[in-house]
Amino acid sequence: MSQTMIGKLAFITWCLFLFYNPGTAMGEVTSIPAEFTEIRAVLPDVLMDIRYYTPHNFVGTRVDGYKAPKCYLTRQAAQALAGVQRDLAASGLTLKIYDCYRPQKAVNHFVRWAAAIEDTQTKAEFYPKVDKKNLFKDGYIAEKSGHSRGSTIDLTIVTIPAAPQEKYVPHKNLRACYLPHEKRFRDNGIDMGSGFDCFDEKSHTLNKTIGSSPRLHRALLKNIMEKHGFVSYDKEWWHYTLKGEPFPDTYFDFDIE
Repeated sequence: MSQTMIGKLAFITWCLFLFYNPGTAMGEVTSIPAEFTEIRAVLPDVLMDIRYYTPHNFVGTRVDGYKAPKCYLTRQAAQALAGVQRDLAASGLTLKIYDCYRPQKAVNHFVRWAAAIEDTQTKAEFYPKVDKKNLFKDGYIAEKSGHSRGSTIDLTIVTIPAAPQEKYVPHKNLRACYLPHEKRFRDNGIDMGSGFDCFDEKSHTLNKTIGSSPRLHRALLKNIMEKHGFVSYDKEWWHYTLKGEPFPDTYFDFDIE
């Protein structure tokens, strides 16, 4: 067989792979690119509470793809976050990260969980007022997430030195995430008016019913994140995406490990 014919066959095989491989066709990438970094390489002192590595999340178990409690971001997002951390440190504050890059397989896990209507073991904390069958309709769960593009982050602010955090007992010490700060799960972040991943209107960034202190705290986070190039999400006070993110159409699927 001639070299020309071999080359043509190789090209055809490659095209067929692209056509029949759903991950590639949808823009999903399964290996970590050089444009990503683990946040500890940029911010070694940042606090982390990577909830999807633990059972303390709305799914109630470790989420697919989270093999280590790490935070990966694009280098641009990580550097921008370093600016936020420097500004906060000058006031005796620090960031605490809940989630960063999220593999597409984790989003798929969320979708399967949402479709399992009978599984409501975390309802008392994360979605006490929401009927689980409405999670898709109400926009709480979707088949794609900006987190999978690598420049979106979930986070809060903590006063230094950080206070101890309540120990989570799976499916035991569940309290509604919209309750006052002293009555819901005792996260060591400043009072933001609701808990992380709270499926409730009180989580909306500009909600006016949460009280003056949490409104000021949300404004502090929003202003400082926007100063360093991030854009807030109006339904989740903890959720920010880098403006001009480098991979706006690519959904990565490499494991966090």
